[in-house]
Amino acid sequence: MSSVRRPHPDLVDEREPEAWQFPRVEVVRVASVTPRMTRITFALDGFVPDLPDQHFKIFFPRGRTDGPVVPIGPDWYRRLRAVPPERRPDMRLYTIREIRPGEVDVDFVLHGDEGPGSRFALNARPGDVVGIYGPVGTYLPLPKDDWVLLVGDETGLPAIGAILESLPEGLPVMVFAEIADAAERQPLRSAGELTLTWLHRDGRPAGGTDLLPEAVRRAVFPKGRGYAWVAAESAAVKAVRRHLVGERGFAKEDVEFAGYWSHGEVDEL
Repeated sequence: MSSVRRPHPDLVDEREPEAWQFPRVEVVRVASVTPRMTRITFALDGFVPDLPDQHFKIFFPRGRTDGPVVPIGPDWYRRLRAVPPERRPDMRLYTIREIRPGEVDVDFVLHGDEGPGSRFALNARPGDVVGIYGPVGTYLPLPKDDWVLLVGDETGLPAIGAILESLPEGLPVMVFAEIADAAERQPLRSAGELTLTWLHRDGRPAGGTDLLPEAVRRAVFPKGRGYAWVAAESAAVKAVRRHLVGERGFAKEDVEFAGYWSHGEVDEL
């Protein structure tokens, strides 16, 4: 799997197996990762770790209710669209940070009331209910790749953390991570040979800098064939991919990229 964009929330596949549809999933724990990131643990059986950047659709209730109204079955999306807007749950894609028997962790970036995920995370408590459908993953380096490049902002950090923990011992890996400021740094572990660069916006708006593309342009890469995984604001992702393929000699199949969000745009179901 290569050069595949992650599906936008509007672009869903109704062929997903019903075994992956969990209309009622409870919050077990809520913990702070950094001042602007919250980790929510959900009680969930049936997920088997596959690709380390697995993501799924989360359906958030509107207001404090006993849970969202989430249809199940092969035609769930059509039926969901038929739910009156005032009752229809908001749906967004989130990466699984960690899977354990009976539990999954999901990290939420906090940015006030600007989106349903942030609103939910700000007020989440044990017993709250969401719906979850999925998962899907795309991180799949080739055996002939000699090193790994991971590039992302806060929205890509959960997947970057999971990917790092999946790497074999000694594999060279470079990470460029854009965050708000030094307080947003978090521990990242890997058996690989990790070179980590934090890029601080320091008051500049998210989506309003060239920190990621500029850092990648200046980077001195390891020798050999690299595999790149890039996930951040869509304009930054396009700039990084264009540079890697056009100026650094990366094969298109060795660059996995995803615009997790677009500056100035709001996703709607």
